[in-house]
Amino acid sequence: MPTCTSNSHALAGVIARLNAPDYDRWAAQIRATAGCRQPIHLRGKVEHYDGATGQLLHRYTTRHEPDGILRLPCKTRRASRCPSCAEVYRSDTYQLIRAGLVGGKGVPDSVTAHPTLFATLTAPSFGAVHTRRERNGKVLPCHARRDAEACPHGRVMSCTAKHSPDDPCLGEPLCPDCYDYTGSVLFNALAPLLWKRFADSLRRRLAKHGGLPLRELREHLTVSFAKVAEYQRRGVVHFHAVIRLDGPGGPTAPPPSWATTDALAQAVRHAAHVVSALVPALEGQPARLFKWGAQLDIRPITLNGDLTEQAVAGYIAKYATKAAECVGTLDRRINPLDNLDAYNLKDHPKRLIAECLRLATVEGLAELRLADWAHMLGFRGHFSTRSRRYSTTLGELRAARERHAREQEITTGRLPLFDEDTILVISEWTYAGKGYSVADQLIAAAITGTRVPDIPGGAR
Repeated sequence: MPTCTSNSHALAGVIARLNAPDYDRWAAQIRATAGCRQPIHLRGKVEHYDGATGQLLHRYTTRHEPDGILRLPCKTRRASRCPSCAEVYRSDTYQLIRAGLVGGKGVPDSVTAHPTLFATLTAPSFGAVHTRRERNGKVLPCHARRDAEACPHGRVMSCTAKHSPDDPCLGEPLCPDCYDYTGSVLFNALAPLLWKRFADSLRRRLAKHGGLPLRELREHLTVSFAKVAEYQRRGVVHFHAVIRLDGPGGPTAPPPSWATTDALAQAVRHAAHVVSALVPALEGQPARLFKWGAQLDIRPITLNGDLTEQAVAGYIAKYATKAAECVGTLDRRINPLDNLDAYNLKDHPKRLIAECLRLATVEGLAELRLADWAHMLGFRGHFSTRSRRYSTTLGELRAARERHAREQEITTGRLPLFDEDTILVISEWTYAGKGYSVADQLIAAAITGTRVPDIPGGAR
């Protein structure tokens, strides 16, 4: 039977790996990937030469490694693909966001006195959807309507259910045929443009408040921000942003006295209300003017209170590792020629994806690249972005980890101690695949203490 055959092959592979003479080195590589679900395989070498004499100081080659390859973490940010690597990304994002609120990582502690707000910009409505509503800790009916009328498609636009947090129907339209799938997809595609216009309008409003021409604003004030995109269950994105006012040059200088928290809040409200993005009429579709939703949340960040810097940093970091999984879509690109029924999607995300693919063929929308981003329901922006002077960067945090790892290698004797400025490094690497065999996956899960993956054919 196929299941027995798969189990036999997996068991034989486990026994062979455990009895291999280089098992200890293989296990060390697995531990070094820290539980990565799909490690990258590299084949090659690196050599260190004395720049003055040409003497070879150190050579590393994968020829002596197990299977002739070096395994490295995939470093993806998506928790749906690799929880281990995504956790590193989440932790780095947390440190980056928090440093911009309380200092550290090169940011002075005085940044805590700068006006700072946590703002949430939402999407408009594209039709009634099932939702979970609460008031004073009590769950309310979804869409209770005493005299609800039927829509043109014969569905009564009412729902008296008190949905649980994990109810699979949350975010799905009360009437899919009434739902504006075109508007939902186009809003996601234009959300990055709306954010850019929001940021530009915010600066113009602050300049006006300070009595300055916009071109002179940077000489007095810097608007720093860090934001993250979050998918709502209905399949549209909204943005959470930390917005901070600094002096010229960033957080090392205080902002001018007129740049207060109230002035920032007023500027955020104004910018969120006035900016828009227009899609002209195309192929029988009317022109559409997209704006932010009416629900705008603006709250100050405090060291002690309901919205602390830890809570904000944790909230943004959590969504930095997620994408559209909560809607039920895929975490990889879709071939426009594929049959969507083969992906086993629910009706709502399938309709959103199908609308992306349809609009991709409409002349005039090619620049939105909707076919490439159909799996993201049209959104093609970066999930986590920061202004240049908000705080440190992910690259700097990774570089600090690499320096620490190198120091550990020198301490343990795996690398010689030498002056980096006088050393010539020559490396040759080729990609040799990724992931594990079924047997190796089982052993790696046991070594790293991660969840045993589902194995095709029934092997566990």
